[in-house]
Amino acid sequence: MVRAIAVVGLIVGLIAAVVFGPRMLGDAVNQSGSGQPMAECNLLAAPCQWTTPAGKWEATLDTLTGEGEPGIEYQLTVTTPQRPERFLAVLRGESMYMGEYPVPLGNRIENKYSARFTAPFCTMDSAMTWRIDLQQGQEPIGDIPLKLVFQAQSR
Repeated sequence: MVRAIAVVGLIVGLIAAVVFGPRMLGDAVNQSGSGQPMAECNLLAAPCQWTTPAGKWEATLDTLTGEGEPGIEYQLTVTTPQRPERFLAVLRGESMYMGEYPVPLGNRIENKYSARFTAPFCTMDSAMTWRIDLQQGQEPIGDIPLKLVFQAQSR
């Protein structure tokens, strides 16, 4: 009886590893599936630029001044070579998991999209590193060779 329970537990564990393992490990490798770690680009240090077969992309993150909010407000601007529909930036905790926060990017002019947001902050650690993943609806935008990150701090 104990062996049967152990075998069933092992099978359930293997199935869970097959189903959830690639998703958990997928954050550490390039979206193209090459298995190589992605280079980080700190959005607060300088604009991040890359080129895809569709053309040139650029992402910038500016700190905005505002009163009354517990966190710092940011403005993300992304210039694209094409016009994606349902364009999203998804904030994901890089230094620790704190959930996923979709931020819809609105079209400003031509192929420039932007959004204002306040990144959630951790009460345990005042400096939190966030990653921004660009998506078109539910699908990640492929061919991005950089990991877009920034370090959010509370006021």
